[in-house]
Amino acid sequence: MKRHKQLRKAKADIEWDIVVIGGGASGLGVALESATRKYKTLLLEGADFAKGTSSRSTKLVHGGVRYLAQGDISLVLEALRERGLMRQNAPHLVKNQSFIIPNYEWWGGPFYTVGLKVYDMMAGKLGLGPSVHLSKQETLEALPTLKEEGLTGGVIYHDGQFDDARLSINLAQTVIDYDGVAVNYTKVIGLLKDEEGMICGVKAKDLIGGDELEIKAKAVVNATGVFTDEILQMDEPGTPKKVVPSQGIHFVLDHEFLKGDHAIMIPKTDDGRVLFAVPWRGKVVVGTTDTLIEEASLEPRALEEEIEFILNTAGRYLTRPPKRSDVRSIFAGLRPLAAPEEDGEKKTKEISRSHKVIVSLSGLITITGGKWTTYRKMGEDTINNAVILAGLPERPCQTENLAIHGYTKNIDLNDHFYVYGSEAKAIKEMIEDNPKLGEKLHERLDFTVAEVVWACKKEMAMTLDDVLARRVRALYLDARAAEEMAPKVAKIMANELGKDSGWIDQQVEEFYQLAKGYYL
Repeated sequence: MKRHKQLRKAKADIEWDIVVIGGGASGLGVALESATRKYKTLLLEGADFAKGTSSRSTKLVHGGVRYLAQGDISLVLEALRERGLMRQNAPHLVKNQSFIIPNYEWWGGPFYTVGLKVYDMMAGKLGLGPSVHLSKQETLEALPTLKEEGLTGGVIYHDGQFDDARLSINLAQTVIDYDGVAVNYTKVIGLLKDEEGMICGVKAKDLIGGDELEIKAKAVVNATGVFTDEILQMDEPGTPKKVVPSQGIHFVLDHEFLKGDHAIMIPKTDDGRVLFAVPWRGKVVVGTTDTLIEEASLEPRALEEEIEFILNTAGRYLTRPPKRSDVRSIFAGLRPLAAPEEDGEKKTKEISRSHKVIVSLSGLITITGGKWTTYRKMGEDTINNAVILAGLPERPCQTENLAIHGYTKNIDLNDHFYVYGSEAKAIKEMIEDNPKLGEKLHERLDFTVAEVVWACKKEMAMTLDDVLARRVRALYLDARAAEEMAPKVAKIMANELGKDSGWIDQQVEEFYQLAKGYYL
């Protein structure tokens, strides 16, 4: 996965079957569906793969327990099936995670036990494990940091947990494995139309080299998440908004706040939202919020009221209430919720997470809504529409049982390199050949020099942010540690990418400014 090779292919004077705008979960899902059906496929991402929403999730692959409570049965059924397929197709990144709902009301145990039995039944043979009612003592043994006062028991159930940005890289690699082309830092700046006003390609700019490209295509897919409306405006100025951005923030705390391997799920907080505390890569991710945001941004920032909400709510359930000084990292993401056609006052948590495929009069295909768990189904539905619109030969879906790049079942979750799947062996061999590559980048994190080299050689990392935020997850696990390791990592990258000292200085300064938004 080398950018210069992918860019050279993107510049080829050919007509693509499918051009996908956007390299997050939905865009990668569409490109994967297209490439595996053997259509000529090009994916263009204006920043880095998963730079936006898709690297900022709660790290859950889930059916959506709360959607079941809202009565959105079809969404839950679809998501549970897709959860099972993600676990099946990328077992090196998607793992079974046990969750416990603590009950502080006498009716909580029976109520949630019945609901979660329905959840298990809906998952069928793709289920991850049965839900079980727990006594008060069993709940406290499983969650030793949970407050005891008022606790009556708990219910344990199973969902999936994953590393979102790592899956994004593996999906881009899989697209390339199937002869598709995927390139980052190539921003679509306009749409090409024929004499009849129908879309026939895109204009794009290589943000690193500066070149502008005119790319011909039979079908163009807008899969830009919270930036969907920007592409729609290029197509037809004045088009009504199709996406409502909703912000969710997360704290990352040290593992001592949870201690065990189980996650906590609080099904209803003061304002009706769900709160999770989930073990992730040696830390605990706590969130989320659901706040309507007017303007979409690639680097959204947590609002003060969101910070207070999570601190206060987590503090009610944990024996050691987290303080600001305990927060290792704080990150915000924007969900691309499909805008409701009526009732503009609807609360964001009540807007459906279902996805929609919209076809404009010009032939532009737009995929909106959805969530990480259903990325594959979103791709399938989008390409089914594109095939009809572009008159492509019909070919069956290939992604239901498709092994994602890095696929391996033989993983040890205690091995730091497990997220690389089948490629972990090659990274370890690099370290054996040159032990200096095994040096840790920071004393508080397990990431190594070898992983930076690998990111530059094999994973199209072009900036310090690409490496520290998404190839290794340092910025999301411990923002101050990421800041401290930045100069060292920039030098390693410069050596791999052939950059000079001026590039190092610029990258470090830009990363310092970025990292300030990730700690309190």
